[in-house]
Amino acid sequence: MNAQVDKVYEQVVARNRGEVEFHQAVREVLDSLTPALEGHPEYTENGLLERLVEPERQIVFRVPWVDDAGNVQVNRGFRIEFNSALGPYKGGLRFHPSVNIGIIKFLGFEQIFKNALTGQGIGGGKGGSDFDPHGKSDAEVMRFCQSFMTELSRHIGPNTDVPAGDIGVGGREIGYLFGQYKRLRNRYDAGVLTGKGLGFGGSLARTEATGYGTVLFAQSMLGTKGDSLEGKTVAVSGSGNVAIYAVEKLQALGGKAVTISDSSGYVVDEAGIDLDLLKQVKEVERGRVADYAARRPGARVATGGSVWQVPCDVALPCATQNELDGDAAATLVKNGCGVVAEGANMPSTPEAIEVFQKAGILYAPGKAANAGGVATSALEMEQNASRTRWDFETANAKLTDIMADIHDSCVETAERYGQPGNYVLGANVTGFTRVADVMIAHGII
Repeated sequence: MNAQVDKVYEQVVARNRGEVEFHQAVREVLDSLTPALEGHPEYTENGLLERLVEPERQIVFRVPWVDDAGNVQVNRGFRIEFNSALGPYKGGLRFHPSVNIGIIKFLGFEQIFKNALTGQGIGGGKGGSDFDPHGKSDAEVMRFCQSFMTELSRHIGPNTDVPAGDIGVGGREIGYLFGQYKRLRNRYDAGVLTGKGLGFGGSLARTEATGYGTVLFAQSMLGTKGDSLEGKTVAVSGSGNVAIYAVEKLQALGGKAVTISDSSGYVVDEAGIDLDLLKQVKEVERGRVADYAARRPGARVATGGSVWQVPCDVALPCATQNELDGDAAATLVKNGCGVVAEGANMPSTPEAIEVFQKAGILYAPGKAANAGGVATSALEMEQNASRTRWDFETANAKLTDIMADIHDSCVETAERYGQPGNYVLGANVTGFTRVADVMIAHGII
């Protein structure tokens, strides 16, 4: 890093003590920006780095609710409105015990550049709570969501801040959140949340979008080598929404996913994941990957090591941050993996990224590869604003075009700055310059 970048990073660490995921996300971006900063002194002169790493607004609030036994529970809620240069804040809500302000900051910071890459006029934000919906009744989840939205409703709106779902926040939670917002505000702002049910403003293809988009990005990367996913063996981590629809798109393109995982372990299914059974276990029954293995002949559960020990041609980390470390990356490379596309946010550690880049394999960071989810959320906002609904084919075609454009923009930027094939530089510099140029146009605010 150059001296200016070093100085900004040191300020981030000093101001945000203990927020290691946020530090990591900032470092990953700043490490890539030196070529852009050297070619554009106006970015330094206007304090762009200093302004980008400081959220425009940080909201922390208490969320009291009553469980089914009549006991009062208290969680903490967050919304980080990070950057609105390109449009209203846009980013999901995560409900998980690991959530803290540092996690939300890292996710919100990543969202700035991811959203810029889509070219859809949306800023970056993120939110959530340390509430865990797993094991809770529908009534408990509803009461929590209503309490959470009672405070959040003060800060969001279709032209201000538009949350969506993330880990722990699916259609059920979005429905409860939207209902409470409507009751509190006495207005039907369909565009205030995305990921809604189809009956109240949701978009076809939104459920599939992140997983589909990740696979489409991997296909585009392989295309630069004259190859495709046809016949490829693929290791997928996770078993939530992103992983399920990555498996679905892989199968449509001729690839074979052989793994899924959750916090209890991972499953290897050498015949290829049975998509219908996976959906039944995870989407209908809310079960575990072990339940899948128990009903799938030939599948086995592994509780030691990691999913990345399974030999594969392509790896799609779709679970959570820092799930793939340097040792796992070395194992993937040793076993012949040639492509890594991130379906989760920052699932690869800095050591893993270094291994991938030194090995010369095709590696795409999540801000580029998994941008399909937020891209389709923006398409949902567009439909809400015009009170229209597209069919699945229309929404999916738009998603496909957006992912192709993101890929090509990353490739073009990396080549322009003399590092062809470096998707990290391509994604970070493309996203940064789009935001930075607009921030300069807006003045010092």
